[in-house]
Amino acid sequence: MNKKYQVFISSTYDDLKEEREQVIKAVLEMGHIPVGMEMFSAGDEEQWKLIARQIEQTDYYVIIVGHRYGSETEDGISYTEKEYDYASSLG
Repeated sequence: MNKKYQVFISSTYDDLKEEREQVIKAVLEMGHIPVGMEMFSAGDEEQWKLIARQIEQTDYYVIIVGHRYGSETEDGISYTEKEYDYASSLG
């Protein structure tokens, strides 16, 4: 049996729905497990802890970049950038 990889998919949401769907479909067609912000609301610290844990447990992190910066955290960075910065810090 082949290993199933978990793939965290990150992007702004409203402007990239179609692109996200295509990436999710491709991941599923390859027999792997897509995870992304659709499954979480990123609005508070408890949700962020859950998202961070998912990023830690993922095998691959994919970011889709478009023209929008996205909703910002209290620190003034987008949730997408926060996810990316965190994933990058893990190596």
